[in-house]
Amino acid sequence: MEFDTVIMSRLITAMTLGFHIIFATLGVGVPLFISIAEFIGIKKRDDHYILLAKRWARGFVITVAIGVVTGTAIGLQLSLVWPNFMQLAGNVIALPLFMEVFAFFFEAIFLGIYLYTWNRFKNPYIHWLFSIPVLIGAGISALFITTVNSFMNTPDGFMMENGEFAAVNPIAAMLNPSTPTRVAHVLGGSYVTVAAILATIAAFALLRKKGAQQYHKKALKLTVISMFVFSIVTAVAGDASAKFLAEHQPEKLAAAEWHFETEKNADLILFGWLNEDNEVVGEIRLPGFLSFLAHGNFMAEVTGLEATPENERPPLWIHYMFDLMVSIGMFLVGISFIYLLFSIIKKWNANNKLFLWLMVLSGPLAMLAVEFGWIYAEEGRQPWILRGYMTVEEAATSSPYITHMFFLFLLLYVVLGTLCVITLRKLFKDNPAELELEKNTPVFEEGADK
Repeated sequence: MEFDTVIMSRLITAMTLGFHIIFATLGVGVPLFISIAEFIGIKKRDDHYILLAKRWARGFVITVAIGVVTGTAIGLQLSLVWPNFMQLAGNVIALPLFMEVFAFFFEAIFLGIYLYTWNRFKNPYIHWLFSIPVLIGAGISALFITTVNSFMNTPDGFMMENGEFAAVNPIAAMLNPSTPTRVAHVLGGSYVTVAAILATIAAFALLRKKGAQQYHKKALKLTVISMFVFSIVTAVAGDASAKFLAEHQPEKLAAAEWHFETEKNADLILFGWLNEDNEVVGEIRLPGFLSFLAHGNFMAEVTGLEATPENERPPLWIHYMFDLMVSIGMFLVGISFIYLLFSIIKKWNANNKLFLWLMVLSGPLAMLAVEFGWIYAEEGRQPWILRGYMTVEEAATSSPYITHMFFLFLLLYVVLGTLCVITLRKLFKDNPAELELEKNTPVFEEGADK
């Protein structure tokens, strides 16, 4: 197999995952906020929250459509780009891939019902109930596809006989050791990222100082509270993931933390860079904190990279991905906490320009954290595509047409991205919230519920 073919196989998959993860994250997180907004609107009899749910639902439909196409592309590429992997593990991962499709259809059916039954019921809670299957379907879809990735990190549920998988137990494969922590981290990360993106939209609208200021203030408050809650949840899930890595994938944690030698009371290394001799320079060291992160004990022993054969070590540059992901996560916790603190202390202005601009930054930064996190997750498994059983080089296609596929998929993503931006811009810029509030009859006007 030619080395260039392997590089192109990796590039096409990296491009696809990098593009798809944007819409996958939105697909998981947005339904939750649609449901929360509508519930608050009904509970408080507040048309602003009802309109939030309606507008978020419209945008969600567009992102779902793009996500379906990119998700299909991933399934297609598994066979086209990684045929040897599918030959080995196809019968193991077939069940979660099928269940992921089933979960999507479950979600899509109830999304259609939800969209076309606004104001059709005397009791508005009946309509709200249709949002529950949508957010459940989105979450289950993420769960099933994450089990596939977890299986690639910690393979389980089979026996190896004559170079092939035998006695396959697909349920055990899905419930492999890394599934709980990875699913928790993916779901928490999706919710906090979507909260940050919706907060960005609201903050930017407030900075423009155009109509419907109360509408945008309510949107900002809802999303910032959610950002704070889910950033804490994600941090807890991240801590659990670090402890899992210390036990099951020590080389991944060691490469991310530039921890070269096995030792007790290991330092946590933040930032810095490596010189020509692979020595860490310009770093911030937190004494004993890597031991605490890995085992919950400042004096615990942490396995160093030296314990892993040199040809099985992940690339050391994943340290930067880990640092960026964690730094953005801390920023989201900090800025959402400060905003909430300012909201509680009435004499402080929680909507001043500085905080609003920081909120505007929070959405793009949160999505970057998702990208950095997935790069760390995938590169941290290298050189394996299926840890301990098959390397990336062994799994990749040898087809000379892989370069043609790369540019065809690149064209597809350029077209999809452009259509998404144009459609969303047309959908919301030409129909701002203030215009909808003016022309629509209030849902909860006096006597409307009688």
